[in-house]
Amino acid sequence: MINREEMRSKPEWSDWKWQLRNRITTPEALAEWINLTDDERQAIQETQAHFRWQITPYYASLMDPDDPNCPIRKQVVPKMDEMSDDLPLDALDPLEELAHSPVKNVVHNYGDRVAFIVAAECAVYCRYCLRKRMVGDSEYAMNKAELQEGIDYIARTPQIRDVLLTGGDPLILSDSNIEWIISRLRAIPHVEIIRIGSRLPVLNPFRITDSLCEIISKYHPIWVNTHYNHIKELTPEAALACDKITRSGAPLGNQTVLLKGVNNSSEILRDLFNGLVKMRVRPYYLYQAQLIGGTKHFRTTIEEGKKIMNELRGSTSGFAIPTYVLDTPYGKVPLTPDGYVQRDGEFVEVKSYSGKHWKEHNPID
Repeated sequence: MINREEMRSKPEWSDWKWQLRNRITTPEALAEWINLTDDERQAIQETQAHFRWQITPYYASLMDPDDPNCPIRKQVVPKMDEMSDDLPLDALDPLEELAHSPVKNVVHNYGDRVAFIVAAECAVYCRYCLRKRMVGDSEYAMNKAELQEGIDYIARTPQIRDVLLTGGDPLILSDSNIEWIISRLRAIPHVEIIRIGSRLPVLNPFRITDSLCEIISKYHPIWVNTHYNHIKELTPEAALACDKITRSGAPLGNQTVLLKGVNNSSEILRDLFNGLVKMRVRPYYLYQAQLIGGTKHFRTTIEEGKKIMNELRGSTSGFAIPTYVLDTPYGKVPLTPDGYVQRDGEFVEVKSYSGKHWKEHNPID
């Protein structure tokens, strides 16, 4: 078993590129960090045809080596639960993003906003990933000509005022490529806001370098959202990364996914949100876990999520409480009395901002 303290003391440990080069990709390498269970070993073999896995040494160092129910471990180590689902394992586009893509990797679901998927790779492949269909798949990688095609679409569509750079993870790209994209978007007069959505501050916080922060400072207004799910992810390294982002002038928000067995209690989420606020990170959204193949074991009922939100109110500061939302092909629906319509058997009916109704399969246990 690897001596974690010795690893953390090595000079290369804080090199974000070293973290990427040394990602854990085999059961043998993972067994140096945790005591693998038979279930995990079997799942690594049986799930690999459906979804890749890899883990940075930094994130592996946060896992409890002896507890298979560790909330860090459960997010990234395959489990056989993934093979027992109520959905086909290839049910991987619940938001119908491909249907809303006028050009490759540009998702235009809202009139004035687009999600621009500029990278198909992540530092770590989370087991509940919204974009399982594409992460790590070379078919979705973007060359410069394809990136320019996306930029050209944004430039010729004047109603777009807000561009989210997402992925994969956009911060997996080099500084020069990030600046190339941002500088071209910033040159478009009608693009008012550029947002970066990244989980690198969680999975490889050393990516938040001074040079990256200089790029962010250069092209404001830029907003950054990251994705912490559990207080165990709020390490000193993570706090330093977030501090660098906020000092660069970018407002920093967080999007958490409600995950059964990881954070589905008001106490765990209150500790997480209070910890984020101490790091000057605004809890922004709490997402209901999506209907993605292989993720049934992560999904709570929407009623449970609403109960957790009710318990949070009054137990912490108002600005530490995010909006609980369900993402649908018609947009994000706040799971409030305005958005939640009714339960209909194994479905929950919600109403989008445009008045369209959507029925989400969400059976009660």
